[in-house]
Amino acid sequence: MVTPDAVVENGEVVIEAGVIVGGSTGEAAEPAGTAVVDLDGCWLVPGFVDLHVHGGGGASFSAGNAEEALRAIATHRAHGTTTMVASTVTGALDDLAAQAGVLSELVEQGDLAGVHFEGPFIAENRCGAHDPTLLRDPDPADVRKLVDAARGTARMMTLAPELPGGLASVRLLSDLGVLAAVGHTDASYEVTRRAIEAGARVATHLFNAMPPLAHRVPGPIAALLEDERVAIELVNDGTHLHPSVLALAFRSAGADRVALITDAMGAAGMGDGSYPLGPLRVEVVDGVARIADERTPPGTGAIAGSTLTLDRALRRSVTVDGLPIVDAVRALSTTPARLLGLGDRVGSIEPGRSADLVVLDEALTVVGVMRGGAWLARS
Repeated sequence: MVTPDAVVENGEVVIEAGVIVGGSTGEAAEPAGTAVVDLDGCWLVPGFVDLHVHGGGGASFSAGNAEEALRAIATHRAHGTTTMVASTVTGALDDLAAQAGVLSELVEQGDLAGVHFEGPFIAENRCGAHDPTLLRDPDPADVRKLVDAARGTARMMTLAPELPGGLASVRLLSDLGVLAAVGHTDASYEVTRRAIEAGARVATHLFNAMPPLAHRVPGPIAALLEDERVAIELVNDGTHLHPSVLALAFRSAGADRVALITDAMGAAGMGDGSYPLGPLRVEVVDGVARIADERTPPGTGAIAGSTLTLDRALRRSVTVDGLPIVDAVRALSTTPARLLGLGDRVGSIEPGRSADLVVLDEALTVVGVMRGGAWLARS
């Protein structure tokens, strides 16, 4: 059993009414007449928390359709993600507002933990898989329009702080209690520092869609890595980051500041093929998603999110990158839960937390998923 600080051999968890009340985690003893599930030979870890996910199972959160959103949620839950924030992609403001309205209903009924707006307030030169014709400067009035459309469920917004209105929008988001994330940006080191001072607290998929770290022009990466107030998103799928870069980020920031995300689009949990991502089309070849652009040869377009699920990120982090499983689980569950203000409810195996649990076999493959004390999947 992986707790926030250790691996507990022969661990035990006691659950009542969907909440962890004790066991070898401490506090309550096992009540009389309790049903026992024997997980001998398995790992037990907290349910994963994904800050940044666009879809899965062939469905997209940008479709503005509750049925599609629920299909994406179910796909990621089957892979151990019991808490997730739905991410949109760049679109017209009215379309994004309508999408936020649909997603906010799923937040209110407990299926999602919030809404993340990624774009349209991002740099054209770093837009990646976002439609450049729909980008716009982050006017605080437009930022407020999207936040209001989410009816109190907006949790994060990614923007480029160097754009006109960028710093004012960061301050507005901070005042509204919405995480301001620096990403898809050409910001200098100095501008990034000003954004952090204005309230930016997240680095959207650090290293990707921003200038590389250079010894005379450090850019946003150095500013985001060095500040203890900033949480670092990383996509560990073997495509977005070289293992040495992942290790550098963990050494610099520590697991308490790293949130492993999927940035997954609709192809997550599916096979190769053609999929929508907002208004764009994406081709997935050998599990790698790229924009299908008539101007570029097949398979050479910009990386378009990922097809990752967080159980795969865990396996890779431990078996390929050599991370201690306690650190990997912290980055998959505990840190993102704390960042969302949910650390007292989810993200760790501790008394008082929801019984959101993932059972893994010796190969770290998911064999069971529990959410709120109810089995969603069980081998």
